[in-house]
Amino acid sequence: MANNASARKRIRQTKVRTARNAARKSRMRTFVKKVEEAIAGGDKAGAADAFRAAQPEMQRASGKGVIHANTVSRKLSRLSARIKALASA
Repeated sequence: MANNASARKRIRQTKVRTARNAARKSRMRTFVKKVEEAIAGGDKAGAADAFRAAQPEMQRASGKGVIHANTVSRKLSRLSARIKALASA
């Protein structure tokens, strides 16, 4: 257990930061799930709208260091490709 004030403060800060990061990551996943559901339903317009809403949320997560920037880039690229594929299908 923490024996000095700075260590106790660090524990408090870590709890707050962990909760905030978990919420941010969960919010990002929810937005991605909405895009994937629209893609699965074959709704190109709905998927495009959901994608536009998800994009800034995912970028924000990478900017805050919750998820790696390359991971966000890869996920956005793959989602975009799947939405574009809906038109030709």
